[in-house]
Order: sequence, then structure tokens, then C-alpha cells
Amino acid sequence: MILEMKVPSPGESITEVEIAEWLIQEGDYVEKDQAIAEVDSDKATLELPAEASGTVTFKAEVGDAVEVGAIVCLIDTSASKPESADTTKVSLTNSEIVEPLKVEEPTKTTYATGSASPAAKKILSEKGIEATSISGTGKDGRITKEDAVKAVPAMGQQINIEGRGVSRSKLSMLRRKVAERLVTAKNETAMLTTFNEVDMSPIFALRKQYKEIFKEKHGVGLGFMSFFTLAVVRALKLFPAVNSMIDGKEMISYDFCDISIAVSGPKGLMVPVIRNAEDLSFRGVESEVKRLATLARDGQITVDEMTGGTFTITNGGVFGSMLSTPIINPPQSAILGMHNIVERPVAIEGKVEIRPIMYVALSYDHRIIDGKESVGFLVAVKEALENPQEFLMDNDVITSLEM
Repeated sequence: MILEMKVPSPGESITEVEIAEWLIQEGDYVEKDQAIAEVDSDKATLELPAEASGTVTFKAEVGDAVEVGAIVCLIDTSASKPESADTTKVSLTNSEIVEPLKVEEPTKTTYATGSASPAAKKILSEKGIEATSISGTGKDGRITKEDAVKAVPAMGQQINIEGRGVSRSKLSMLRRKVAERLVTAKNETAMLTTFNEVDMSPIFALRKQYKEIFKEKHGVGLGFMSFFTLAVVRALKLFPAVNSMIDGKEMISYDFCDISIAVSGPKGLMVPVIRNAEDLSFRGVESEVKRLATLARDGQITVDEMTGGTFTITNGGVFGSMLSTPIINPPQSAILGMHNIVERPVAIEGKVEIRPIMYVALSYDHRIIDGKESVGFLVAVKEALENPQEFLMDNDVITSLEM
């Protein structure tokens, strides 16, 4: 019996996925529920499990965009499992493994090679780019509309690549969607950034005193993210316009705080969401951050877990960034950027002292958030971080960290 495996829907509003990688070879025998491929949607990378045991015939190649519900492969369920496949592999030593010789087929050259399609020719003409200056990715090297759209006019003299190594790889669907969203945010919002600095000494002192007790009791570390998340929740309540979004001619404001946290995963930037952060304690935030970060790094994050945040926190400081202007995560209206903590000389009551200082940045959509609200929001975050016992712990540190 031949089973047709179709692309399942990875989430609402997603109509197609891209084959990122086949985890098996065509003709391999697979077991039911074995992961046979990785597929990229515009929100996440997901594994495709086999629906039955049998041998596999591909119906799509790596890089193909496949609609949800389309056939991606066939599984011959009548095929028998090879008996000696595993033992043969185990018995081979490293010196006995011989890689098959790979012979690259020469690129076929035809009349189409280097010529542009009518749509591509029009786009190249508008950009002032010669067709001979770009390589076509279409059949037999033909220049497609997509090639023309991606082509960028050279600034000054073109780079001489003759005799030097150059590689070209297709962007994943996830990376292309991230790029698209970032450009949209830059082009369609009145984005502005305001900055401030935070003296992290009080948080350093609390963590030094309580981090071991906290970890022993809850099984997670007492990091900076819980302080920042709870400080953001407090500030969002004080300045609700920052917790709002534009929908056409209307502004939608939320009485809950779903905080998106930017996480660097193996497939690129991912932004899982901490739901109802206003209801969470320090332990609750740290546990949720650990859970979501682990799922993102392991490639097991779901679309639902990355959809619907109302505000984003991103931490470039883990990579050593001193200062940046983070880009809004649409349709949200603001994003807070954390940066590295550096000992700096600061004036304290007329004296110069060395304190651990972090620069923070708030990028916001000026269409619905005024300067007064944005600056006030960031000052409220600074206020809470520099006096967490009063503003985040209600002057009861033990109870706040035990909850």
C-alpha cells in the first residue's frame, strides 16, 4: 500500500512551508513517527514525522515551497524492513568507510543562460542594472523575476571575484520572513528610540545574597530577565499606550501583558511569548524563560508559543552589545533593548563611584506613543530596576522570591 504523506498545518494563517532538510535518503526504510524532514514556516522550523513504516519516495526537494495539504512524499507500507542495515553499519570501522565519488555535472549552457525574463528585464531596467552583472537561478541560468528583485546596484566598482571563493545559499523561509517583518517595521512605523542607563548594583546585591537559595528551592537560576520582565509589566500598567497596537484607524489596548522574549536559536532569531506575565512571580518568569529558551534552541518551539505578544524584550548584552536601537516587532508598538553590564564611573551624591551600569533602549511607534509616555515608561523601568525591593517586591524580598 502506498501512503501519501501531506504537509500538515503548522498553525493558523500559515498556507505553505519550505522543505529545509530531508533527514533521510530517498528509498530509506523509516519507522512510524520517525522524523524524516525539517520544514520551515514563516514562524518556526518543525519536524515532519513519518505517518507509517515503510520506504520513502520524495515528492519535493530541499528548498521547495509546498502548500499545506500538498503531498510531500510517498511511503510504501508493504516494504519489509532491511535486516542487515544496522549490523552492517556497526561492523564498519572508520578506515573501512569509503565515501562515494561525487561527480559534479557541468552546468548546461543554452540560449536562456544569462538572459532575463520580461518581468526581470523591466525590474533590472528600473534599477539600472545590467543583466550580465548578475547570475540567474532559473532553468539553465535564466534570470528570474526573483533574481532581479534581489539584485542590488553595485556601489562604485564591482567586486572582482575571479579566482576567489564565493558561496551562495538560499535564505530559509523563517529568515526571509524575519527580514520582511524588519523592513516592514522600518517602513511602516514612525519608529523612534529613547535611551537611559540603569545602575545594576541593587540587583547584583540581591542575586548574590539569594541566588543559591532561589536555585535550590525552585530549580532555576535567579537571572536578570525576571527583574526586567516584572519591571516592564509595572511600567506597562503605568503607561498603557505602550501596551497597544494600531489596527487600521483604531488603537487596540490590552489589559494583559504577553511579553515576547527574543531568543537566538539554531535557525535564527525566535521570539517566544511569556503569557500573562502580570500574574507571574520571579520563579514563574524564570521557569517560563528557561522552558521557552530550551524549546527554541532544540527546535521544538511551536507556532502558538511564538504568536501574539504585546511587548518585546531583547537582550543584545549576552553577545557583548553596549548599545543598539532595537527594531519593533510588528504589530507591537514598542521593544526594550537590554545591553551588556560594564563597570563605569558615575557621580553618586557628589562623589565618583564605580558602578555596574547597563544602557537600555526603548524603540517605539511614535504614531500612538508620545515622547512623554515613552520616556516615562523607560524611567519607570529604570526606577524599578534600581529599587527592586520597593517597586517589584513590595519591601518583602523573602516572600517575593519564595512564591
